[in-house]
Amino acid sequence: MSRQQWWPVATAISLAIVAGGAHADERESLEALRQTTLGLIEALVDKGVLTREVADGMLKQSQQKAAQVAAAAPQAKPETTAGGKPVQRIPYVSEAMRTQLRNEVKEEVLAQARTERWGVPNALPSWTDRIKIEGDIRLRYQSDKPGKSNTSPDDYLVSEGANDGFTRAADFGAYSPTYFYSTASTQEERTRERLRLRLGVSAKVADEVGVGVRLATGSSTDRVSTNQTMGQGFNKYQLFVDRAFVRLDPAEWITIQGGRIPNPWFSTEMAWSENLNFEGLATTVRFAEPQDSFVPFATAGWFPLREESPPRNGGRSLVGAQVGASWDLESRTKLKFGLAYYHYKNMEGRSDLNYGSQGTTQVPYVNYGAYEYGSSLRQKGNTLFETNPSEIGDSIPLWGLAYQFKPLVLTASAEFTHFSPFNIMLTAEYAHNTGVSEDDFHKRATDSLYAGKDPKGRADGYNLKVAVGAAEVREVDQWQLMASYRHVGSDAVLDAFTDSDLGLGGTNVQGFTLGFAYGVYRNTNLNVRYLSAKNIDTTLNSSYPDALYKVNSLQVDLNVRF
Repeated sequence: MSRQQWWPVATAISLAIVAGGAHADERESLEALRQTTLGLIEALVDKGVLTREVADGMLKQSQQKAAQVAAAAPQAKPETTAGGKPVQRIPYVSEAMRTQLRNEVKEEVLAQARTERWGVPNALPSWTDRIKIEGDIRLRYQSDKPGKSNTSPDDYLVSEGANDGFTRAADFGAYSPTYFYSTASTQEERTRERLRLRLGVSAKVADEVGVGVRLATGSSTDRVSTNQTMGQGFNKYQLFVDRAFVRLDPAEWITIQGGRIPNPWFSTEMAWSENLNFEGLATTVRFAEPQDSFVPFATAGWFPLREESPPRNGGRSLVGAQVGASWDLESRTKLKFGLAYYHYKNMEGRSDLNYGSQGTTQVPYVNYGAYEYGSSLRQKGNTLFETNPSEIGDSIPLWGLAYQFKPLVLTASAEFTHFSPFNIMLTAEYAHNTGVSEDDFHKRATDSLYAGKDPKGRADGYNLKVAVGAAEVREVDQWQLMASYRHVGSDAVLDAFTDSDLGLGGTNVQGFTLGFAYGVYRNTNLNVRYLSAKNIDTTLNSSYPDALYKVNSLQVDLNVRF
């Protein structure tokens, strides 16, 4: 412990020693201060913060300092009474001053002890305070039971063979091109044991600059799930870079993030899966002081989805903007709302031709397939049309989005804590895709197969949720009970990025979720969810108006955070 570390203690001892000749009441108070300070030194010695030699040195130095103060004081001629007896002058120290002195010494010592980590064995360098490591592991049992009356995958295959041209579940028609039999499943029960690991590191480089990196299990082709299914013959798991971003806070009212960033939007899982991270740039501005109860905000973002690579492919991107506010009406009521507009560029499908004519010569198109909405991106639910139905000899269909996607999304939440010890949380979201247009579809789908045909997509969707209990189950015996209902039309939002659990993912789905979470240990909870869903409109086309897909799922999770 350096001299700078213990000078407040030494000063307190010196003051106590110098004041040793005070009046009886004063002496009593100052003696209490002296004993408190000496007791503090002894406690530091007992805890191993100070050695006995250092403590004795402090006391000796304090006594020397007291002697120097006393010697430096002017030596006036002693006053005497009429009888010749010396007069004693007692300096007055108020009770408020004594209390202030004790508190100042105590706070200075404790503050320096915290800052310099007195008594902490092998104390880490101060830069480690700027590093934060966190993560979670989730073990899941999942059972998915599709309805036995679901439309057979063979019907999807027959529909494709008949060149009907539309579908909302292209992957249900998957088949082996060699033997031409269906490889999909729509009626078989599936049970899985799954694991999710996420490990994140964040660092505060400066007051205005931070960085974050997170690794996660999952698949390179599934952007809305980080689950790893067990049963791989004891093979090792892959870890992927789930996040890698820079965050700038040049002022209290603005935040800028770039890279692979967390979801910057206020939203629910209907618009964006909770497992989805965004690649690009986002900025959030807050129009209020930190202490204000009503805080308006605005967020804007740009995210590339496919690079520009002419002449083969045009670039694809997402731009979005959201305005909203959070409002603490009182200590027990919190509201938040946001209105967002998202615009996907170059995602919609267009009729594809494999070859074009140059005189009498057939020349292959370089950008054939550039407008496909590929299987590595889509889930199911969006209305698709075959972009290459007239290409003779091309047995593999290419599916494109029938509509543009320009959704308006309104999100709102409320939290009420009047009913201690539990809270009530409400969330609602509504989406309307302004890009749904039959006329626009016919401008892009120029093949004669689609003349006069309406894709009949739905542009609207909504999601409602209520939760009772702890806002977040983190401690022992905390609990939360939740229920939600979702009705999302086929083309309300892009199915690639929405939730992957209800109805096993995608849009054109209606159903409910019931869940219960319970804290069994600190940062350890057990969560049970039951999900039941079915399609809203046919999953195929007008030739199969009653094509059906419904599924019930059970998920039992053990979540551990660290």
